[in-house]
Amino acid sequence: MNTWKYISLTLVMLIATSTVLFAYSYLNITSQLSNLQNELSNIENQLSHMNNKIQILEYLNTTAYLPLPQIFNMVENSVVLITTNLAQGSGFVYDYAGHIVTNYHVIEGATTIQLTFVDGNVTDAIVVGEDPYSDLAVIKVNPETTTLYPVVLGSSSNLTVGEPVVAVGNPFGLSDTMTAGIVSQLGRDLSAPGGYLIVDVIQVDAAINPGNSGGPLVNMNGEVVGVNTAIISGSGTFAGVGFAIPSDTIKREVPSLIQTGTYGHPWIGISGLDVTLDIAREMGLEKVQGFLIVDVSQGSPADEAGLRIGDRTIIIEGQEVKIGGDVIMGVDGLSVRNLNDLVVYVERNRHPGDTIFLKIIREGEEMTQSLVLGERPPP
Repeated sequence: MNTWKYISLTLVMLIATSTVLFAYSYLNITSQLSNLQNELSNIENQLSHMNNKIQILEYLNTTAYLPLPQIFNMVENSVVLITTNLAQGSGFVYDYAGHIVTNYHVIEGATTIQLTFVDGNVTDAIVVGEDPYSDLAVIKVNPETTTLYPVVLGSSSNLTVGEPVVAVGNPFGLSDTMTAGIVSQLGRDLSAPGGYLIVDVIQVDAAINPGNSGGPLVNMNGEVVGVNTAIISGSGTFAGVGFAIPSDTIKREVPSLIQTGTYGHPWIGISGLDVTLDIAREMGLEKVQGFLIVDVSQGSPADEAGLRIGDRTIIIEGQEVKIGGDVIMGVDGLSVRNLNDLVVYVERNRHPGDTIFLKIIREGEEMTQSLVLGERPPP
């Protein structure tokens, strides 16, 4: 009798164990199937994106530029409307992981961020990286909540004055809007916190209005070459001049913003004036060229390198100017005509911790001074 009890008990245990194993296997297979379906959906999206690129390349083989409707179709699904508790603006999809590029001033101080895609899907976003010095920010959505269409980044350094471009965004909250114009100038600068400059800025005459900020500037190949960011206007609306942060800056900064949340700008720690004819005459300079140092931040790389300020003050056009300090004439073998030349070179080519070599004129004598770049302090 006991033998049958043991046999029955063993059978019950085997059945229970088999049931548990079956249930576990079923749930595991179901989970794997769901993951495979998600991966398949992502692959299908990527294949669709690649197919669009192939069609674009085929078209470009027969014509120099894409027609405007085609360009709009290429980027329409990539552009999002950004709504925060403080402001409204635009952004565009950077990758399939859900990263969205926009302007820092669009999400500055926001406690809530919502994105609206062109298909009407609305989803929350979080901030992953900010750079007030370049007016750039990266926010992120859950990639499983929406279909993502990343843009193709072009090279802003290949732009030429007169080249046609289009701006896409949400001016005044009017979603899915495109305006067309040309690159009206390159190498402009905009003010940044702390008296610094955003360099290499693209000037355009395509209409950019409030709400366009953070949207893409697109060339005639359908590539994003900038982030629309500002206008010059007495009324606060478009008056013929708009500005965009170049795509080369996006390529340089966004990986760091995603990985670390910040971007370290190289820092010298000086302020001063571009050399004018009056300054050149007062200091006995042979050329009206270079950047006159009038202040050195205490403890900065410039301070540690021993760069000097002037010791006498003169009046030029009714303004006091301290002269006699070092005049920077070159950096790493390149000529420096003004501060912008120096800042552009350092921003494009150097990082905190790099050593640069400055050609300076000190008390009438030309010399070379090495300097180890620091990281710009927070604003």
